[in-house]
Amino acid sequence: MSSYSMAVIPGDGIGPEIIPAGVAVLEAAAEKFGFQLSYENFPYGAGYYKKTGRFMPDDALDTLKGFDALYFGAVGLPDVDDTLPARLFTFKVRVGFDQYVNYRPARLLPGVPGPLKGKSPEDIDLVVIRENTEGEFVQSGGLVRNEFPDGMATDMSIFTRKGIERIAHYSFQLARKRRNKVTNVTKSNTLIHSLAYWDRVVEEVRQSYLNVDYAKMYVDNASANLVLYPEKFDVILTTNFIGDILSDLAGAITGSLGLGPSGNINPEKRYPSMFEPIHGSAPDIAGKAIANPVGAIWSGALMLEHLGETRAADAIVAAIEKTVAGGILSVDLGGSARTMEIAEAVIANL
Repeated sequence: MSSYSMAVIPGDGIGPEIIPAGVAVLEAAAEKFGFQLSYENFPYGAGYYKKTGRFMPDDALDTLKGFDALYFGAVGLPDVDDTLPARLFTFKVRVGFDQYVNYRPARLLPGVPGPLKGKSPEDIDLVVIRENTEGEFVQSGGLVRNEFPDGMATDMSIFTRKGIERIAHYSFQLARKRRNKVTNVTKSNTLIHSLAYWDRVVEEVRQSYLNVDYAKMYVDNASANLVLYPEKFDVILTTNFIGDILSDLAGAITGSLGLGPSGNINPEKRYPSMFEPIHGSAPDIAGKAIANPVGAIWSGALMLEHLGETRAADAIVAAIEKTVAGGILSVDLGGSARTMEIAEAVIANL
């Protein structure tokens, strides 16, 4: 019997509500499909920072490195500087574990009232693949005389050939398993050095995948097309910053960010990958037991898929679809089902 170890990091806000719901589904899937899950909980996040002055201990990555995967909720609280969570937690994990793929599926599920008129589940089924360790989010920059009238601030983007090549290869290979189309989204007509270089390297990689349909689109046009013609998209390949924005837009056109899963993936499995819903900590509804757990549950399915338990992963997604199609919807989707009620329905359908 296969066995996998998870580091469970519920985090802040609604994290401690949605992650236990996800764990319950994962445990049910493990029992049904004949594998074992062991896990250890870690209290890292903004709440931990308020107590200790750190988002996680200095040796946290050494501790987490021993697990097969990380299952994460959300990070951030209203009374903690919102520039700190990414720098002191999220980016440290992504870069430290070389999780260079940010994988965010966006699908309109049957029974979910999507916001786009006339669009059905057949029209909205895409994945945003975002380069996850370099680009615009390397946090290389600084302030010069910032308190003076002539003050200035800089942030530098860094794009490497290695970084572009490997995310492009991942995207084309993923497209071959889906509907065989990659759309490269940049803004190379104005960022004429960094993103023109990105486009050139992606074009070089594309020569190894000439049987995959390929298009290049500027981000402003892509944003409009995601709303008007989402059916055009299959795999979106893009940069760290652009992907951060487009993946939320893609999540919104599926009806709610509460539905959105994601994986921060090291495809070679040299390090553990981290799986988390895209919605954030949502402190305004924390403690009310009304948070939508679907994004967390679906993220758990992505984790099982990454670990090789594809039958269990597919079954969880099918159970999610059956649950929402049956009208069991959370408050953000216009329903009244509570967090654990949704998890229990998914388990029953599993």
